[in-house]
Amino acid sequence: MTEQPGSDDSTTVLTAVRAVRAVRDQAEVEIIESIIDWCVLHQTDDEDTASFGDHGIPLAGHGAPWVLESAVLELCAALGQSTDAGKRHVGAVLEVRYRLPRTWQRVAAGDLPFWRARSIAEQTMCLPEKGAVFVDRHVAHVAHQVSYLQLKRLVEEAQARFDPVEAEKKARAAADGRHISIHTHQVGINGTVDVTGTLDLRDALDLDDALNKGAAALGAAGCVESHDVRRSIAAGDLARGHQTLPFEEGDEPRGEVPRSQVVLHVHLAEAALTGDDTVEGCLARVENTRSPIWADRVKEWCAAPGVQVIVKPVIDLADQINVAAYEIPDRLRAQRELIDHHCVFPWCTRPARSCDIDHITPHDQGGATSTDNTAPLCRGHHRAKTHTRWDYDRIDDTTYVWRSPNGLVFRRDHHGTTPITQPTAPPGET
Repeated sequence: MTEQPGSDDSTTVLTAVRAVRAVRDQAEVEIIESIIDWCVLHQTDDEDTASFGDHGIPLAGHGAPWVLESAVLELCAALGQSTDAGKRHVGAVLEVRYRLPRTWQRVAAGDLPFWRARSIAEQTMCLPEKGAVFVDRHVAHVAHQVSYLQLKRLVEEAQARFDPVEAEKKARAAADGRHISIHTHQVGINGTVDVTGTLDLRDALDLDDALNKGAAALGAAGCVESHDVRRSIAAGDLARGHQTLPFEEGDEPRGEVPRSQVVLHVHLAEAALTGDDTVEGCLARVENTRSPIWADRVKEWCAAPGVQVIVKPVIDLADQINVAAYEIPDRLRAQRELIDHHCVFPWCTRPARSCDIDHITPHDQGGATSTDNTAPLCRGHHRAKTHTRWDYDRIDDTTYVWRSPNGLVFRRDHHGTTPITQPTAPPGET
């Protein structure tokens, strides 16, 4: 018989759980109210986009305040979120506060978790003010239990009532829902991805027939995989513009079919090249999708007919590159991309390959174009560093310390972002 804890102990634990949850819920409301206070302090009617950070940006629907871009950037960092995720969160807060007053009353009173209110706000942002009020009036009292489908229908009704032109446009766009979606950002460890779509019936039947024929041809050629696997292989053959077999009996061989080039940046450890059976030797990293896959799958890809493999020289990440020019040379860019992997701004996850390479100390202030004075920054954060009071220093090859205009300090390294201090007065201010 398993020994049960005493009733007194159980009651104490449950009481503690409820108490901590109450503190958490109250803290969430206080954070939301602080977000609103910050946005009120930095609201503006200036929509001029001439200078980065000094103009307002819309984060919620019409009627909610516009907030200075530079202020939003710093608020997102303080919230511990990437700029994109933070904008969505702050936008939902403003939507609830200014366009869903009944729902806001429940949130402010601690009667409704904000995540419930946010799910409503994300649906109403597209509505005119009267439409948002209509939804709020009908849903606020049941916001704790309204389903996604019920909310969607209510939003559609509000759009039809208060914005019929936009409703008609959406109806026309939805009338033809055909699409093919290839989920390349969700790659499995085996190097596979999901494909979903909606086709015209005739196209679907033709595709189904082509895949069945391709699977049958693979089977006749000796492929021992299941029928479903052979259909998936046949889909790849169709994408590359050729059938599984080069020609059928009695036919002349077909010439090579022109095809588009698909580039994958795959990184292999030395252990993988030497056949080491350790974890490091079994895995590779596909840079395009930021996902690990089995090294054996890379070998299969490289061995496939018609594949052109380009092996680039190994870049010494410890080498100190230094050039006497402002422009970033390709070898320095490649080195920084391989060292940092992502934009080095706090919380940002943009891949380094799509970033600018920034001079940490500006070139016109004596900063060198070198390994130890450059880092990848996505375009938005590069502009913020250049045009606002955001500043950072490099501690070592992968560690940076950032300072915000209002004195927040963050450490950014390969493990992520860590807040260091509370706000202090910006330099030169008291």
